[in-house]
Amino acid sequence: MKRIASWLYLVYSVLVFYPVGLLLTFITGWMTMLVAVVWNPKAASRYVGGSWGRIMCWITPVRVVVEGAENADPEGTYVVVLNHQSQYDIFVVYGWLKLDLKWVLKAELRKVPGVGIGCKMAGHIFVDRGNPQQTRQAVSDALDRVGDGVGILFFVEGTRSLDGKLLPFKKGAFRMATTQGLPILPVTLVGTRDVQAAKSLKILPGKVRMVIHPAIEVQGGAASEVRDLMIRSREVIASALPEEQQ
Repeated sequence: MKRIASWLYLVYSVLVFYPVGLLLTFITGWMTMLVAVVWNPKAASRYVGGSWGRIMCWITPVRVVVEGAENADPEGTYVVVLNHQSQYDIFVVYGWLKLDLKWVLKAELRKVPGVGIGCKMAGHIFVDRGNPQQTRQAVSDALDRVGDGVGILFFVEGTRSLDGKLLPFKKGAFRMATTQGLPILPVTLVGTRDVQAAKSLKILPGKVRMVIHPAIEVQGGAASEVRDLMIRSREVIASALPEEQQ
């Protein structure tokens, strides 16, 4: 029976999930552009983008449990730092973290049809990862254009973990937090790699936890503070992971 169910789900994922998901992503990109122009970029990000993330999880299906939602003040502005295990991290965070998320994206994604224009109009931040000065300026410019309730989002490991274990953190998010004087909001994602592992197209139904931890305030901008913030954030994010992934 288990093998039959597995085979039937494979058929569903190939014939239904992937075609519908790709079409939905393309449509969402253009709807985001339209809503950003007619209404505003914040509405495009929170309502259109958020709906896209939830629908992608629902049609998988994935059940998402959120812990600590009260720690993300909808009127606050944060540098959001997360672990990264799966493509599903994006769907979960977009769908269930109630902030106007501004993703820090590779400049190459501008060229993806539908996605590139939608991300640009929603106010997401395209950066050249080899140019830290351009990255800082791009984030600063984005903050000047938006109001409260914003999350500048970084997957601080820099890439998806192949085995689920937490990788070393990059400094960019923490430098940005101290430069801009923004609190850090650590978020732990648990279970997304069981739905879809890194570098795999295979998906499975499942349950995911998103743990939103209390914000960490920043003080100044010294190099020592950047290191301390990176260490504290890593400890906090790791605390909600299974022991073997910490």
